[in-house]
Amino acid sequence: MTDLSRPVGPRIIAVANQKGGVGKTTTTINLAAALAEQDRRVLVVDLDPQGNASTGLGIETAQRIATTYELLVDDAALDEVIQDTSIENLAIIPATVDLSSADIELIANEKRSFLLHDALRQVAMDAYAFDYILIDCPPSLNLLTVNAMVAAHSVLVPLQSEFFALEGLSQLMLTIREVRQTANPTLRIEGVVLTMFDRRNNLSQQVEQDARDNLGDLVFATIIPRNVRVSEAPSFAMPVLSYDPTSQGAKAYRALAQEVMRNQKKQAA
Repeated sequence: MTDLSRPVGPRIIAVANQKGGVGKTTTTINLAAALAEQDRRVLVVDLDPQGNASTGLGIETAQRIATTYELLVDDAALDEVIQDTSIENLAIIPATVDLSSADIELIANEKRSFLLHDALRQVAMDAYAFDYILIDCPPSLNLLTVNAMVAAHSVLVPLQSEFFALEGLSQLMLTIREVRQTANPTLRIEGVVLTMFDRRNNLSQQVEQDARDNLGDLVFATIIPRNVRVSEAPSFAMPVLSYDPTSQGAKAYRALAQEVMRNQKKQAA
């Protein structure tokens, strides 16, 4: 029976694309920062063994004592793995390369696809009062990504504005459909966001046209431009909203955050 005394949990969004280099981690940390800027409490779950989201939010390797690996494999407590970042309202569960062995270590666990789902919905999570949880998925459709999709309410797909961009989406959509059929029937697509967009480039405009023709309203109105400031920010271990708040990249991620919040209001209505 549902416990009606418990608060409504946070909106959980998996940021996923099995193709690397599409702006997945960049989108995760900057969307998280933009939501936090709007006084939303946000948790980033770094589910990529490369740990780039952790680095991009200023969590040095030496600080990653308890991580997503310990959360999934060792059932570590939330207060052990959740760390505050230097950004107000934004926390993270960091990742290290240890996570790369999680697929093999969890294969014998009969609940292996539900570990993240259960971890993010335990009663101890209520005390943090998060509004959003963003999961930065690895660039592959492995057990970690399946965990993210089973845990999430929706999937946000960054799509690089380049040739063959749409071709890689078919496998991702198939995985989402399989997860819906087997484990998470309410999983939906939050939207597809075009990244690294260059308005001077005919190819970028063609990719946008193809995406909107094929996916319609699933494509966010907001487009993330190719922007030097967005590229530079991770080397300073901060989101572009902190590194250069007035840059075109920062403005674009603020606009994306507004769209995500509007989506949530529509679904709640």
